Amino acid sequence: MVKSTAEILQKLGIKELNQMQLATQEALEKHEEVILLSPTGTGKTLAFLLPLLGKLNLDEEKIQALIIVPSRELAIQIETILREIGSGFKVNAVYGGRAGSKDKIDLQHTPQILIGTPGRVADHIRRENIETFDIQTLVLDEFDKSLEIGFEKEMREITEALPRAKRKILTSATQKVGIPSFLHLNHPFQLDFTAEKSKNLDIKVIETKEDQKLKDLVRLLSQIGQGRGIIFCNFKDSIQEVSAFLEGHQIQHSLFYGGLEQIDRERALIRFRNGSSPYLLATDLAARGIDVPEIDSIIHYEIPFKKEEFTHRNGRTARMHADGVAYILNSKNRNLPDFIQDFETEDLKPISLPIPVSTWETLFISGGRKDKISKGDIAGLFLKQGGLSNEELGHIELKKDCAFVAVHKEKASVIIDKLNNSRLKKKKVRISILENQ
Repeated sequence: MVKSTAEILQKLGIKELNQMQLATQEALEKHEEVILLSPTGTGKTLAFLLPLLGKLNLDEEKIQALIIVPSRELAIQIETILREIGSGFKVNAVYGGRAGSKDKIDLQHTPQILIGTPGRVADHIRRENIETFDIQTLVLDEFDKSLEIGFEKEMREITEALPRAKRKILTSATQKVGIPSFLHLNHPFQLDFTAEKSKNLDIKVIETKEDQKLKDLVRLLSQIGQGRGIIFCNFKDSIQEVSAFLEGHQIQHSLFYGGLEQIDRERALIRFRNGSSPYLLATDLAARGIDVPEIDSIIHYEIPFKKEEFTHRNGRTARMHADGVAYILNSKNRNLPDFIQDFETEDLKPISLPIPVSTWETLFISGGRKDKISKGDIAGLFLKQGGLSNEELGHIELKKDCAFVAVHKEKASVIIDKLNNSRLKKKKVRISILENQ
């Protein structure tokens, strides 16, 4: 039985839907073709998932809905949400960066909801690993991003392979986007919430000298103090340079950019989500389509080239009803682009403040969902046998074949000594510290 909206919101710890989500729910009840435009971080995923679940049939063991996303992280995020809410539907995510043979094994047990990146989904269609005839709902989440990174050919191929897809949902965080003609939309209903800018976002310009920029970044981090933030760079080389400097000052952070292995990207986000890494050092890959909690600050170590990138970066903070600050590190005598004008300039404090340090450590557990292990099993092990208090046990993330648990740093070694090689359900699990990349 499919859960009600109230039950799902309670499961996710959400009090109520926002205006955009309510409007999307209403639109999808009345229209088969809907285009949703809403800024990053406003909850578009939940906006289309809730009404989508009500359109599917639990008794039909065939792919009924296909959700196409531009990134692996977004595919994993949507799959995780569907599992967390206990939708009752079989869900699979397929994406590049993992063996296609694993996908093939998973797809032998036909999912009712399939999520995937354009390249991987198109490949499975060509190999006839998935049956597309019965798919009646197509969702193109962040569709403009998929087109931007060169997936038009694959998206066209996927669309042509869906003869019965009468329900089409497109989402984007950008206002001025063209709708691809190959989608053959007839009279799509459009919802545009992009003009609703956050009133809680404060943007400040920090003037610096080019040869002092790294030192001023560290001063800024110490001035910000405790909190969670993303430091944006434009290039991989810049990330490596900044990372080395932060490491030299013992500032904990994780890296997130396209050149990393998928497992390293996933684990970087896990550490960031649970607070083990208070800072994510990233390219614009982190500006959209990643599942992260409320973020206190955004730092533009390098200024983006386009207004849209600036907007998407800033959209990671001051989400919903939370406050946030975006800092722009700009070299003196360098003109800011037209889309960054009339913002307050802030001076760094002359005194050196202590660098904020995370109190959390991430532990790796060698067992997951396929071993019938639940979050409750892990919490019980750590609280009862491990002797942790509720305050010393942090965020738990459960994956198919492993799990990650945040614990207070001073308890990490104690927990490993006590619980390594313990049994969870019927599996003896190894517990170790998750090393940063």
